[in-house]
Amino acid sequence: MNYDVLIIGAGPGGIFSAYELALRAPGLKIGVFEAGHPLNKRACPINGTTIKSCIGCKSCSIMSGFGGAGAFSDGKYNITNDFGGTLYEYIGKKRALDLMKYVDDINMAYGGAGTKLYSTAGTKFKTICIQNDLHLLDASVRHLGTDINYVVLENLYAFLQDKVDFHFDTPVRGIRCVSGGYEVRCDSASYTCKQCIVSVGRSGSKWMEEICREMEIPTQSNRVDIGVRVELPAVVFSHLTDELYESKIVYRTQKYEDKVRTFCMNPKGAVVNENTNGIITVNGHSYEDPAKQTENTNFALLVAKHFSEPFKDSNGYGESIARLSNMLGGGVIVQRFGDLIRGQRSTPKRMEESFVTPTLNATPGDLSLVLPKRILDGIIEMLYALDKIAPGTANDDTLLYGVEVKFYNMEVAVDEHLETKYPGLYIIGDGSGITHSLSHASASGVHVARRIAGFQE
Repeated sequence: MNYDVLIIGAGPGGIFSAYELALRAPGLKIGVFEAGHPLNKRACPINGTTIKSCIGCKSCSIMSGFGGAGAFSDGKYNITNDFGGTLYEYIGKKRALDLMKYVDDINMAYGGAGTKLYSTAGTKFKTICIQNDLHLLDASVRHLGTDINYVVLENLYAFLQDKVDFHFDTPVRGIRCVSGGYEVRCDSASYTCKQCIVSVGRSGSKWMEEICREMEIPTQSNRVDIGVRVELPAVVFSHLTDELYESKIVYRTQKYEDKVRTFCMNPKGAVVNENTNGIITVNGHSYEDPAKQTENTNFALLVAKHFSEPFKDSNGYGESIARLSNMLGGGVIVQRFGDLIRGQRSTPKRMEESFVTPTLNATPGDLSLVLPKRILDGIIEMLYALDKIAPGTANDDTLLYGVEVKFYNMEVAVDEHLETKYPGLYIIGDGSGITHSLSHASASGVHVARRIAGFQE
């Protein structure tokens, strides 16, 4: 056997698996295989001047590489079971929270010390939201920021690099059972291991589906979240973000009784492109360093769609909407809220006259030609509802970028150890369809590593 434990994917799940194994079982030989680049070689070529939009790199440095898709995210670790995945359904609520707090401790020890831990406990905004038919979810939120998150990842890599074999730019093509373990096939060679941890993230959703199909591992359809990213002056939401930073707010629409939620709030942040399987969508970042902050705040408004019979391909539905946006706008489309309400497309001239300066170079257009009416109606309702607790949200110049899509993997059948029907083959992180956040994915990695290491808590 080449390795005692082979980890596929160097996102948060894979990193914390490797970390915990190196800590608890230093005698094990561990290999980590990652399709993307090392952290210091991850750089998106979009610079806003000579290159303004995605050029389709062979390996997207935003989505792949050491740190996974979370490396250049806002660095928000939500310590809660109320959202971010269903890990607690497998390992229990207390254990899930304990592991998330443990991950937070590690992040603090490796460069995150001094960052703030926000909490919704005891906040007056919970009452204000309920009074306006909005619901603020409970959570403690550690905000590292994109910059400090990078420092933490650098330090974790420095700890791991002489304890773990890293194979970067080495996509895994297949897995098969062999005597005593598993064989993992790459382009130039195959490797064997006694135990295998698969942590491929959301960007590995199609790969994960193929592996499950080949190995006959049961799966079930998951949801897809579709919506827009809202950008407005930071002062509009400052009373919320100064106290809570990340406010997860849910609204049930009057028209359809669909749930619309805020997601990934970035105070004084920037809107960015994201490339998932060749589809350009939108996301947001923010920084801890005041010098890198902007005058705008951005957040997503998302509507969840879950299909069963006869159509089951939730991700395919989301992809088709994102491709339509790419077709009409050459990438991401941006529209002023006032233009959307008046039924007119935004134009470069109207954008120039806006009082909100966009932080992403997107194509002015008409989102009503892209988003299904039911989803768009829900987003509009939610904006007016938010305007009651944050006046100025529904202003004409509020910017809407589309589309934002959160793809979730098919939920893979695993047990309470996150182990498949094959002994020693574990599926963790967002690639499992069970976790949907940095904190939950990291916690799942620790959970599996402790089982492999035989660590008794």
